[in-house]
Amino acid sequence: MTEFLPISTGFVWPLAVAIAWLLGEIVHRSTNLPRISIYSLTGVLLSYAQTGMLPRPSEGEITLIANMAFGLILFEFAYRINLRWLRLNWWLAVSGLAESVATFVLVYLVAGSFGITGLPGLLIAALAVSTSPAEVLRVVNEQRSSGQVTERVLHLAALNCFFAVFIFNLIVGLWSFQHSGSLWGAVSNSLLVLVASGALGIAFGYAVPVLLRKIGILAQDATLAFSIAVILLAALAQAFKISPILATLSFGLMVRHRREALSPAQRNFGALGDLLTVLLFVFIGASLAWPRIVAGADIALALLGARFLSKLAGATLFARFSGTTWRKGLLTGVAMSPMSVLVIGLLVQTRSMGIDLMDQLAPLATATLLLAIFGPVLTQLALKFAGETSESEEK
Repeated sequence: MTEFLPISTGFVWPLAVAIAWLLGEIVHRSTNLPRISIYSLTGVLLSYAQTGMLPRPSEGEITLIANMAFGLILFEFAYRINLRWLRLNWWLAVSGLAESVATFVLVYLVAGSFGITGLPGLLIAALAVSTSPAEVLRVVNEQRSSGQVTERVLHLAALNCFFAVFIFNLIVGLWSFQHSGSLWGAVSNSLLVLVASGALGIAFGYAVPVLLRKIGILAQDATLAFSIAVILLAALAQAFKISPILATLSFGLMVRHRREALSPAQRNFGALGDLLTVLLFVFIGASLAWPRIVAGADIALALLGARFLSKLAGATLFARFSGTTWRKGLLTGVAMSPMSVLVIGLLVQTRSMGIDLMDQLAPLATATLLLAIFGPVLTQLALKFAGETSESEEK
C-alpha cells in the first residue's frame, strides 16, 4: 500500500496505532470484546504480508518501542506477584510446575505426530508453556477484576513465563551449538542471557527505589519515574542483546519483594502505558504473515488443543489441594489461554541474536494469531463466570 500512497514509513506506524485505537473503542463499546484483540487483528490486516501498509517489523526503533511497552506491562505484572503466597501455598507452585511440564510434553508429542521433531518441536513446546502476562493483565485491568481466580491466573502466568523463558533459552543455546559448533556461542545465547537479564533487573530493583527515595519522589506519584526506569531497562537489555522480558520481570519482582509501596503509581502506567499498549499489540499482529498462518493452520489447532487441555487439567486437578474449588480451578485454566505477546517477544529476541526461527515454526504463527484474538476473550469470559469483574459486581 505504501508503494501507491505518498506515505512515509515513519508515518505508517502512528497511523496504524490511530486506526487500531479507533477500531478498538468502537468494537469494545458495541460488543464488549477486549480492546487488545482488536488491536492485534488490526495489526495483522495492516501488516506487510496482507495489505502491505506496515513494513515487516525488524530490529530498530519500532522493536525498541514494543519492548518498552511490553516492559511496562511486565513490570506492573511482576509487582502484583506475591512470592510469600507461593511459599505458603506451595500447592499452587506445584500446580504451575505440573501444568507447565504437562503442556511441554503433550505439545511436543502432538508436534511429533505431525513430523515436527527435534529442536523445532522442542521450541514449539517451550513456547506453548507460556501464558502471556500482557494479555492477562490488560484484561484484568480493563475489567477491574479481583478475586481468587484473578490472583491464581496472575501467579500461574508468572510461573509459566519464567519456565518458558528458561526452557526456550536453553533450547536456543542447543540450536546455536548445533549450527555453529561453538560452545561459547551456545552458552552466551542461553545461560549468560538468563543470568545477565536477571542480574540487570535485580540491580534496577535495588537502585531505583533508593534513588527515588533520596530525591523524594517515591512517596509521590511514582508513575513517570518508574516508567522512565522501565523504558531505560528495556533499552539497555535490547542494546546488550539480553532478554527485556526477564529483565523487566526481575525488576518488578525485586521491587515487590522489598515491599516498596507503589500505590500512587497509575494502573497501566496511565496514558503512556495505554498508548504503548496499542502499539505493542499492533506490532504483534504485524509480525505475522498470512502465508505462514495458512500453512500451519491444521497443526496449530491440534497444538492449541493439547495446550488448552494441559492447562485446564493442571489448574483443575490441583484446585482442591491449593485451597479452591474445582470450578474455580477450571476457570483458572480457561483464563490462562493467552500466549501471543510472550511468544513474539522471545522470537524477536532470538532474531536479534541472528537466529530467525519463524520460517521453521509456521504452525506457531497460526497459534499466535488465534490466541492474540481469542485468548483475551477466553480470559475475560472466565473472569466473568468467576464473578470477579466489575460487571459481575454490578449485577
